[in-house]
Amino acid sequence: MSAPLHEAAPPTGTTTDGPVLAQLSRLDRFLPVWIIAAMAAGLLLGRAVPGVDDALDAVRVGDVSLPIAVGLLLMMYPVLAKVRYTELDRVTGDRRLLLASLALNWLVGPALMFALAWALLPDQPEYRTGLVIVGLARCIAMVLIWNDLSCGDREAAAVLVAINSVFQVVAFAALGWFYLQVLPGWLGLPTTSADVSVWTIVVSVLVFLGIPLVAGYLTRTVGERAKGRDWYEARFLPRIGPVALYGLLFTIVVLFALQGDAITSNPWDVARIALPLLAYFALMFGGSFLLGMRLRMGYAKTATLAFTAAGNNFELAIAVAIGTFGVTSGQALAGVVGPLIEVPVLVALVHVSLWAARRFFPGDPTAPAARTATTASTR
Repeated sequence: MSAPLHEAAPPTGTTTDGPVLAQLSRLDRFLPVWIIAAMAAGLLLGRAVPGVDDALDAVRVGDVSLPIAVGLLLMMYPVLAKVRYTELDRVTGDRRLLLASLALNWLVGPALMFALAWALLPDQPEYRTGLVIVGLARCIAMVLIWNDLSCGDREAAAVLVAINSVFQVVAFAALGWFYLQVLPGWLGLPTTSADVSVWTIVVSVLVFLGIPLVAGYLTRTVGERAKGRDWYEARFLPRIGPVALYGLLFTIVVLFALQGDAITSNPWDVARIALPLLAYFALMFGGSFLLGMRLRMGYAKTATLAFTAAGNNFELAIAVAIGTFGVTSGQALAGVVGPLIEVPVLVALVHVSLWAARRFFPGDPTAPAARTATTASTR
C-alpha cells in the first residue's frame, strides 16, 4: 500500500482523517499546475529557441531522445526503489487481478482504440494508424507515477508492468499486423502496412523498465541489509521521493520542446486526435475501476488495475511511428499528441481515484484515508 509522495506515514495505530488531498504535500497537491506549466514551458521552448528540437534529439537511446530517456529513468527509479520485492508473491497469487489486467490490456484496450480511431477519424488514415499504435503500446513506465499518486498497490503495479513488458515484446508486432491489416480486411476497410522492429520494442523494455527495476531492487536490498527496513523507509525513501516528480516534469518539458512546433502548427488536427484519446482514457479507466469494484479487489488493487489499463507507453508508440512512417508523418503526430492528452487526463483521474476511495471504499484498510504505518510506507 502506498502513502502520499513526499509525506511520512502517520504514527503507528493512528488513522488519517480529513480529505485525502489535504494530506498530500504541496508538490503533490498542485501537480496539475506544475504539469501544465511544464507543458507550456516545453511548447514555448520549442517555438522560441531555433534548433532546440534538433539539439535535444541529436543523441538517442534506441529510437528515443537521450534527454527523454534520462527523465524517464529518474522518474521510475524512486518508485521502483519503494517496492517491497519480498511481497511480490502476494500479487502473483491473485489470479483475478492478473487475468483482469491481461484481458484489459491486451484484448479490450487495443480493440477499443481501434474502434474509436475508426469511428472518430474515418477520413484521417495517418492519424488513425498512429492511434492504433498508441493503443497497442501498453504502459510500462509513467503508470507507476499515477499509481503511486493514487495510493494504489505498489507491488501489484510492479508485477503488472513486468507482465505488460513481456507481452509487449511477444505480442506487439503480431497485434500491429492484426489491427492494421487483418481486422480492417475482414471488415472491408482500407489496410495499412507497418513493419515493426522487434529490436525497438526490446530496447524500450530494457531501458525504460529493466534499468530502473534493477537499480530499485539493488537499492532496497543493499539499503535494508545495511541499515534495516525502518531506516530505509523512514529516512532514505523520503529523500529520493521528489526525484520521481522532478523527472516527470523534466520529461514533459523535453517532450513538448521536441514536438512543440508540430503541435502548435496543427491545432485543429491536435483537437481531432484528442477526441478519441479522451474517450479512450475515460472508458478504460472507468470500466477497469468498476471491474475492480465488482471483483471486490479492494481500493489499492482496483486503482492499480485501472491505471495500468488506462496508461500507454508513449515512448514506444512514438518510436515505432517515427521509425516506420517518418518524423513528419501524421502517425508520428498522433503518437506525440498521446502524452499531450494522457498526462493531464491521468493526473485528473488520480484525483477521481482518491475521491472514489472516500466515496466507495469506507473502512477499506487499503484505501488512503484508512492507511496506517503497518500498511503504508513513506515515499
